[in-house]
Amino acid sequence: MKWEVVIGLETHAQLSTVSKIFSGAATAFGAAPNTQACGVDIALPGVLPVLNTGAVERAIRFGLAVDGKINPRSIFARKNYFYPDLPKGYQISQYELPIVEGGRVTIQVGDIEKTVQLTRAHLEEDAGKSLHEDFRGQTGIDLNRAGTPLLEIVTEPDMRSAEEAVAYARALHTLVRWIDVCDGNMQEGSFRCDANVSVRPAGSTTLGTRREIKNLNSFRFLQQAIEYEVRWQIGEIEDGRTIQQATVLFDPDTGETRMMRTKEDAHDYRYFPDPDLLPLEVTAERLAAVRAAMPVLPQARREHFVAQYGLTRYDADLLTASRELADYFDATASGADARTGKLCANWISGALSARLNEEGLDIARSRVTAPQLRGLIDRIADGTISGKIAKDVFDAIWAGEGDADSIIAAKGLKQISDSGELEKIVDQVLAANAQQVADFRAGREKAFNSLVGQVMKASRGKANPQQVNDILRRKLAG
Repeated sequence: MKWEVVIGLETHAQLSTVSKIFSGAATAFGAAPNTQACGVDIALPGVLPVLNTGAVERAIRFGLAVDGKINPRSIFARKNYFYPDLPKGYQISQYELPIVEGGRVTIQVGDIEKTVQLTRAHLEEDAGKSLHEDFRGQTGIDLNRAGTPLLEIVTEPDMRSAEEAVAYARALHTLVRWIDVCDGNMQEGSFRCDANVSVRPAGSTTLGTRREIKNLNSFRFLQQAIEYEVRWQIGEIEDGRTIQQATVLFDPDTGETRMMRTKEDAHDYRYFPDPDLLPLEVTAERLAAVRAAMPVLPQARREHFVAQYGLTRYDADLLTASRELADYFDATASGADARTGKLCANWISGALSARLNEEGLDIARSRVTAPQLRGLIDRIADGTISGKIAKDVFDAIWAGEGDADSIIAAKGLKQISDSGELEKIVDQVLAANAQQVADFRAGREKAFNSLVGQVMKASRGKANPQQVNDILRRKLAG
């Protein structure tokens, strides 16, 4: 039997506020345990929550970015359950009336573009953290994360493979960082995914029983967990067993999922409106103000790069991996024609990205500024230096030796384009390599490449490569 995979993702994005969603306690990562938890976070008697306006505005910004509906009125609810790191005995979330309904995220999987529909995005607080590793035979509780503002983003069950799920997660990760609502740091737990996975016979329209894989904090783990879970579910069904709705964890050491608990339904949490919080009202004025401050979104930047510079979709995708990278390209390519724009894209995606990766730097800390890179590219475009010499100039710029023009002048790197001078060098090379000349005239094309190399060596790499090719072919044909 052929099977179809059905996947929906729930993503928790930690909102980039400096304080928590219902208190003034800090949200900074890495503080000593329980040093960033105030009376509201630890549920002291008589304390009351106060909603953080910054969290609301970030949720609105996300809703606008995905073309969702911003509800003018939404409700905070209590989600009741017991866990040691949940001091109140309930989590404040949104249930029946979330701040954002609907929306969509476009993904690219190979050559196929697909739209993943969103169900909702709602505000909620995070719980604390149980520490099992640091205490022999005991568990410690760190409440620093309690009350940290989250935006939970829920998709429809639209994805049909682990690859699509990862493409969606990457696109969403880029988006929340782009619009500055979340720093996206997966190692610190700022962006984590729960994957709801089920299988059904191909052609069926009835959803299978789903299992939810919790707290996946890397794209690699997301892919591995879904792939294992799909194989496991198919194996269970084909062996005559039924799938039980459950919450499972992924163990990256074994590459397997294991059941944590049977899956609860909404009624198990006894949701009801939080009596300590008024309904959240988003006025037309606030909505307009957030809309006015929105940046140009990744899709629009990609379309601009393709239209303005003739870039491929692949190039445009690379250059919009982050807002900072897109801004860097824009600054480098500003005012350029299509040929120079393509050169800018190639250098940023190639030599510059490689050097940044080698040294563990992001684009904001590049040692070659956008104007410096453009200066180098202009010297390639106008024939002052060859592409080979440009790599040496790039290294010198990175090392802090100045801009392209000063380095070219100081090191005498200007490309030789004088045809008379090049003809002399070519004649000398042909005279000194009679056997290779004979080999080429006998039909061995590799001999031509060898002769080109000899000319470049004789000119110390400064000969114009295209002119060298033209002169050589003309003389060898004579």
